[in-house]
Amino acid sequence: MDLYLVRHAIAQNRDPAKWPDDGKRPLTPEGEERFRRAARGLRRIVPTVQLVLASPFDRAWRTAELLREETGWPKPEPARAIEAGRSPTEGVELLRAHLHAESVALVGHEPNLSELASTLLTGNATRLAMDFKKGGVACLGLDELRRGSAILRWFVSPKLLRSLAG
Repeated sequence: MDLYLVRHAIAQNRDPAKWPDDGKRPLTPEGEERFRRAARGLRRIVPTVQLVLASPFDRAWRTAELLREETGWPKPEPARAIEAGRSPTEGVELLRAHLHAESVALVGHEPNLSELASTLLTGNATRLAMDFKKGGVACLGLDELRRGSAILRWFVSPKLLRSLAG
């Protein structure tokens, strides 16, 4: 399986007065525009994926919708296992339910995505530190779903993706 971990685009700052439920916090207009360009760059290196699973939090969900609009990837499916604050074990179990897929994109949050990547790559959620920028993407190769068995194929910043968009 090719696994693409996509961190949500730039969101509004936390503000309990505006968004008492942090899951409702949206992307900024600039975040949307910058991610649109990044997604066009991503389309050049990953033309399609079989399945897109996204945190239902507004900022991640909208990022997944932008991926669909700009890359033509499939419509996202909600995945509570990758909401902010969830454990990497929940992410592993989510992937276990989709082992039939050749390529899966997970659109989520930090530190969840880094912890999931570290778990899959090293067997430990905190052994590998990643500077996962908002709108960045990591690609992992999974021949089997066992902690520490994945390989890191590539890890790109949103700035690099935007440059690929031309």
